[in-house]
Amino acid sequence: MYQLYGHRNSGAAAIEAALELCQIAYRFIDTEASAEAAQELARLNPLKQIPTLQLPDGSALTESAAILIHLGLSFPKSGLLPVEVADRDQAIRGLVYIVSNCYGAIGVIDYPERWLVMPDEASRQNLIAGARERLHWMWEVFADQFSAELYLDDETPGALDVLAAVVTRWAGTREHLRQARPGFYAWLQRIDRHPVLAPVFARHWPG
Repeated sequence: MYQLYGHRNSGAAAIEAALELCQIAYRFIDTEASAEAAQELARLNPLKQIPTLQLPDGSALTESAAILIHLGLSFPKSGLLPVEVADRDQAIRGLVYIVSNCYGAIGVIDYPERWLVMPDEASRQNLIAGARERLHWMWEVFADQFSAELYLDDETPGALDVLAAVVTRWAGTREHLRQARPGFYAWLQRIDRHPVLAPVFARHWPG
């Protein structure tokens, strides 16, 4: 059985949603629920980053894009990755774009002291503000470049849809996109409402 290490309101929601789309059995392990879970995460992933997915053979996969690509290739009927090679290439490009640009900026916003030698409050706030502004701009670029890759109502959401729907929930991104890219914002809402994904998102972001 697959074992997903994460906690609520985290990037683990994207992997959990993907596992649901694959229709496979998995166990969600909340790394904030016990010291044992946190220790097991550290054993599997020395960076202690989530999501971390333990495969049925006991090996571990880290990095959201790598996990989503693995699931898409392992379960092609899930629709996580497009069948056509050119479309699949663009979906993978989009996944890498999100984790390398948007996810990275969120890490700076959440933990600015990691990027500062002298983390005084003025420096922290300046770094946070700059990272948030660039994050919002990078989502505008994503909306302009990748909207054609996102699913329509008569299709199954893919890995790119799932990851975008999760990572746009942080750092005021949804509020920014509602004004700056209303069409893309509407797409995200449609992904949120998908009957397979909605229960997962409700568990991570209740109410």
